[in-house]
Amino acid sequence: MSLTLIGILGLLSLFALLGLRFPVALSMILVGVVGTIVATTQKFVLVGMDSDQALARGLRTAMSNMSGETFEAASNYNLLVIPMFVLMGNLAGVSGMSADLFNAAYRWMGHYRGGLASATIAACAGFAALSGSSLAAAITMGRVALPEMKKFNYSDSLATGAVAAGGTLGFLIPPSGGMIIYAVLTEQSIGRLFMAGVIPGIVLTLLFIGAIYQTVLRKPEAGPAGERASWPDRRDALVSALPFAFVVGITIGGMYTGFFTPVEASSVGAFLALIVAAVRRTLTLAAIREVVLQTMKASATVFLILIGAFIFIPFMSLTELPGQLVVLLTSLPIGDYGILLVIILIYMFLGMFLEGIAMLVLTIPVVLPIIAALEFGFDPSMASMKMIWFGVLVVIVLEMGMISPPVGINVFVVKSIAPNVSMAEVFRGIWPFWFAMALMLLLLILFPQIAVWLPQTMIG
Repeated sequence: MSLTLIGILGLLSLFALLGLRFPVALSMILVGVVGTIVATTQKFVLVGMDSDQALARGLRTAMSNMSGETFEAASNYNLLVIPMFVLMGNLAGVSGMSADLFNAAYRWMGHYRGGLASATIAACAGFAALSGSSLAAAITMGRVALPEMKKFNYSDSLATGAVAAGGTLGFLIPPSGGMIIYAVLTEQSIGRLFMAGVIPGIVLTLLFIGAIYQTVLRKPEAGPAGERASWPDRRDALVSALPFAFVVGITIGGMYTGFFTPVEASSVGAFLALIVAAVRRTLTLAAIREVVLQTMKASATVFLILIGAFIFIPFMSLTELPGQLVVLLTSLPIGDYGILLVIILIYMFLGMFLEGIAMLVLTIPVVLPIIAALEFGFDPSMASMKMIWFGVLVVIVLEMGMISPPVGINVFVVKSIAPNVSMAEVFRGIWPFWFAMALMLLLLILFPQIAVWLPQTMIG
């Protein structure tokens, strides 16, 4: 049996386990360990070693990988950004900054047709800069915004679609969890990837608002205008949102200027969110317990998935399957952008069935060598910028998967908040936003500077 065939069988086994609803992390660990044993054994048998000795070598290699890669993931200093930014987002929710964000956006935009939905998108973008989590943004803003839109007779599809799509911004706008995972898997700068998500995040937010405008233009009854707030109310709403601007400004600005490393910025952001919550006297014992438990649960989930990826990646390298795919795809007469289109379409298909982070850790080991072999108009000296640009593309495609049927995770989150709205109605509402994401992908392919300009200007 060839090593490439072992790699293919490993991938098929992995997808079979996922189809049986086996946990993603444990699936990767199981396939990675067993696959490494089989592939290493076969490799030594092919060079003439006795089968028993080859099997012993395979077992030692697999056990060494499992223990070594687990320690590597758990002790990686850069991965401290995950629990710190998760903590910052949880503290922001407890402190009431999320409600302040929606209130400010509502006061300034709510009197326009579709304004409440647009305010929800703007508030989701703001909360994304505090939490880095799509699920947290969808849940937090859904609980605040859906009752308001219900009160003003918004259509269920527009209301739930706006919350589901707005929540995905947490996967793109820094401190994006998706960017952190991509940075670790590709050994790119977390800080530069964060900066690469800023302008695309702003543009995508505006495209989402444009999608709402187009929807209410066709169906005015879908998003009636709300009450017009007075200027003093608008001013007060902005003042109440100043703590948000302060925390985000210090955190993101510190990384951009080089004053903070991403790890330091995450710690500073969590500390500032803690100060805001303490000043507002929202840190009850029950709230502290909930924040700590949520942070531990979310961080443990991500770390376990990373450990699974770190064990699975050496198995893929051992089988030489990624190299074979590079040769196969680069030999196709469709050019660099044709290959990129194939990769994007595969991601879109997988996004219909797999969760974003799981899909990221499963595919990057296979896709990365292909991207490295292509140019896309980037100078060879800008190879890192090419990887950063591709990272933004991947994250947006994963965002599309979060709202795509049949397993769009954000759709199910919104459904849990709005149990009286049918699943079909929620999925009907996401399509304008899905096409807005597709337009964002096209813009990034045509104008890569949208993603790479800000990272290139970073200090440090």
